[in-house]
Amino acid sequence: MKKFSFENIHQVLVPIDGSDYSVRAVEYATGLAKTQNAQVMLVYVVDELVVDQFSSGPKKDEVEAELKNDGQRAIHYAESLTQKAGVKSSSMLLKGRPFEQIVNTTKSFNIDLVVMGTYGRHGAERILIGSVAERVIEYSPCPVLVVK
Repeated sequence: MKKFSFENIHQVLVPIDGSDYSVRAVEYATGLAKTQNAQVMLVYVVDELVVDQFSSGPKKDEVEAELKNDGQRAIHYAESLTQKAGVKSSSMLLKGRPFEQIVNTTKSFNIDLVVMGTYGRHGAERILIGSVAERVIEYSPCPVLVVK
């Protein structure tokens, strides 16, 4: 793992899900990126386990399409926040297990810092925050900043 320094931040990854927690993470990351002249990468992951648990047969495609639409809305809003601040951003809509996609993206794009919210969007998932944030912290090759 490379030595961390705020001066070495060029790429900040922000996992988003449309929750207030992820919006705060975008705002925090945007402010940090602005001070360091860094770029923000916004990542929304359609959780394949949610798609599988809440749908079957032809309904599965409808559920997945709705989750992708939610993702596009969340990305659009997060991009508007970075644009207002004058910070360059890019975005990705992925499907899979959220922590795995976040960690893989971090590795693939040489991310310097992950900034993420403490809890997910859905009530049941709040119990698992844990799960996504903790697993990203555990497996990320770079520092992870968790925003309350």
